[in-house]
Formats: sequence, C-alpha cells, structure tokens
Amino acid sequence: MVMAFDADMASDEALMVLYANGDPGAARTLAHRVTPRIHAYAARMLGGDRAEAEDVAQETMLRLWRIAPEWRQGETRVTTWAYRVATNLCLDRQRARRRKAQTALEDAPDLASDGPSAEGRLVQADRMAALQAALAELPERQRQAVVLRHIEGLTNPEIAAVMEIGVEAVESLTARGKRALAAILAGRRDELGYKDDPDAE
Repeated sequence: MVMAFDADMASDEALMVLYANGDPGAARTLAHRVTPRIHAYAARMLGGDRAEAEDVAQETMLRLWRIAPEWRQGETRVTTWAYRVATNLCLDRQRARRRKAQTALEDAPDLASDGPSAEGRLVQADRMAALQAALAELPERQRQAVVLRHIEGLTNPEIAAVMEIGVEAVESLTARGKRALAAILAGRRDELGYKDDPDAE
C-alpha cells in the first residue's frame, strides 16, 4: 500500500517542485501558505488598498506558477522570490498613482459589528490609519525595509535578498525608517490613545 504524501509537511520549495511535476495539491497548499502573506504585505505597501493588494497577490502567484518548471531548489526561498515580485508590482502601482496624481490615503477600515467596543474600534482604526499614513510618508525603500522587517517579520538577510541590496544597507534603511516613523507619529500619541501618564506634557 502506498502512503499518501502529506503536502502540509513539505517545504515551500519542495511544493514548487511537486507542482512543476504535475501535482495540483502542492499548488493549493503553497497558495494557502504564501498568498495571505503577500496580500498583507502588498496592502501595507499600497496604503491599505486591499483590492489593489489582492491584484498584486494574484499576479505574484501567477508569475510563481509560470516559473515553476524552471525552479531550482536551493537557489532562493519561495517567499523571498514572492516578496521581491510583489515589491516590484507595488512600486509599479505607486508610480502609476503618482502619474495620475491620485494620493487617496483616507480609506479608513470598515468598523466591524462585533468584537471590541465602538470606542475601542475607533481607536484601533485611528491607530491603523495613522500608521498607514506615516508609512506612506517614508521614502519607498525605507518603507519596504520597515514593513518587511517589523510587520512581515523577515530577517535582514531575507530582506536583502528581496530588495537586492546588502545586509548593511537593509540595517541602515530600517533604522532610518524607524526614526522617521517615530518622528511622524510623535505628536499624535495622545490623540491615538497611547498616553500613559495623564500629567505628562
């Protein structure tokens, strides 16, 4: 009796090879792993525009399937490759937006009907909108580095591979981006509900 292969236990790279060899189940498993991460990353890079982020995620996965037959295991990680493609797609869309003079960063998240109190949801929405607006003020490369490091949780060497720069450059971009974010948000701590000491100025 042949034992069934457990795709959930396979690495992303092994799933790519399996898909290239005609295993549709491997593609489903890989898509379930990678697509949500790429979608969340693209949404951060695109000012919270989830529809555009979905387009980026879909296009990234389509490109991944196209290159599957030439995939060489061990050369790069699937997620590194996907983040790099998604980054380029996001940059293309940002440039197109600027050409159209379209800088709509006012899209606030929809408030859910359950979960935290109405006040709590408003505070959370304000914080997310403020973070998104602050990220949008950063230079593109700083924003990429900060999002990949502190939101997506990639290591500096992984970010270096995504951005095709050295690790020291990643560290510099991340540090500058964090300082810039802190400066942008510094005057809004009270407004966003972060003030701990009522007597602090």
